[in-house]
Amino acid sequence: MPKPTKGARLGGSAAHERLILANLATDLFRHGKIRTTVTKAKRLRPLAERLITKAKKGDIHNRRQVLTVVRDKGVVHHLFTEIAVTFAERPGGYTRITKIGARKGDNAPMAVIELVTEPLNGVTTRRTEAPAAAAPAAEKTEAPEAEEAKAEETAADTKAEDTKAADTKAEAPEAAAEEAPAAEAEAKKDEA
Repeated sequence: MPKPTKGARLGGSAAHERLILANLATDLFRHGKIRTTVTKAKRLRPLAERLITKAKKGDIHNRRQVLTVVRDKGVVHHLFTEIAVTFAERPGGYTRITKIGARKGDNAPMAVIELVTEPLNGVTTRRTEAPAAAAPAAEKTEAPEAEEAKAEETAADTKAEDTKAADTKAEAPEAAAEEAPAAEAEAKKDEA
C-alpha cells in the first residue's frame, strides 16, 4: 500500500483532493502549463508523470487507467498521440516547476508547472585532468630518438630564456630577479 502524503489534504476530503488533482492534470495536458500554488504543483507532478508514463506504453489497458483520472476523451487522445510521442526518448522528468512569487490577495506562494519541451540531450562533462593525464602517457610511448630531440629543444628554449632574462636583468633588476626563478622552474618542468 502506498504511503500517504504528509500534511493537510487539498480541499479537505480525499475525494475532493483527487478531483482537484484530476482537474489540474487535465488542464496541464490541455494547455501545456498552468499557474497554481506551489503545494498543488508539487502534489500534481507525480500524478502527471505517472499518467505520461502510461501514455508512453500506449495500450488499451493504460488508456483506460488514464481515463479514470482524466475524464476528457479529447485530452486523453492528445496525451496519447502527441505528448507521449514527444517524451518517447525521455526516461522521466516530464514536468518542470518554476516558482513565480506570492499571490497578491493572500500571499500564497505561486508556481508554474509545465511540460518540458526541450529535447533530451546527453549529459556532457568536461574533464580538465584527462588531457593532462593523456599527454604524459603519449610522451612515454614515443621513441627514444624523439625524446632526445625534445630534450635538445627544451635545452635550447631554456638557454634562450636565460639570455632573455639576462637582457632584462640589465634593464630592470627587480623584474629580472622575479623572472629568473620562474624561468628555472619552467625549465625543470619541461625536463621532467
